[in-house]
Amino acid sequence: MQISKQQVLEHLKGHGQDDKVQQADQLLPDTIDTDQHADKLSQLGINPADLLGGAAGGIGGKLGL
Repeated sequence: MQISKQQVLEHLKGHGQDDKVQQADQLLPDTIDTDQHADKLSQLGINPADLLGGAAGGIGGKLGL
């Protein structure tokens, strides 16, 4: 799935990871393929499922799972 770099930057900011925002801005292309760029997302400590707002990830986080 493809997402914009802006979504990643907002995700990092929203999770208090301002220190990684500049790194992500330099590391990632404007359009990110979550499969193709999984290694770069991993370097930033990002799980692609969190960005996609998947039902399991979203609900699990709310339930503390």
